[in-house]
Amino acid sequence: MTTAEDDPLLDLVLQQLDDDQAQDIVAIPLEGKSSIADHMIIASGRSTRQVASIAQKLAEKIKQAGFGPVKLEGLPAADWVLLDAGDVVVHLFRPEVRSFYNLERMWAFGDAPPVAGTA
Repeated sequence: MTTAEDDPLLDLVLQQLDDDQAQDIVAIPLEGKSSIADHMIIASGRSTRQVASIAQKLAEKIKQAGFGPVKLEGLPAADWVLLDAGDVVVHLFRPEVRSFYNLERMWAFGDAPPVAGTA
């Protein structure tokens, strides 16, 4: 299983989410479970404004770091923004929307603890 230390894109995403004060960050390894990506990250922002800001800043940081362009879906509403960076897919939610869709339960298969220090 790949960890953040082994994957510079995953490390960048997790660090940027932490820097931007995303809440309840959960990293779900998808290697061997799905062909859509190697990692799924789920995080929350306190408001639509924060969710949009986190998503736009993260997309720019990924591009600046040389990982290529990022696909963003869900702006400008920003209740749920999907950021597709290839091997890492990030779902950013307002808390109420996150709890409604409950992606962790759908994808985690019981083995995705919160990222240390972010719960």
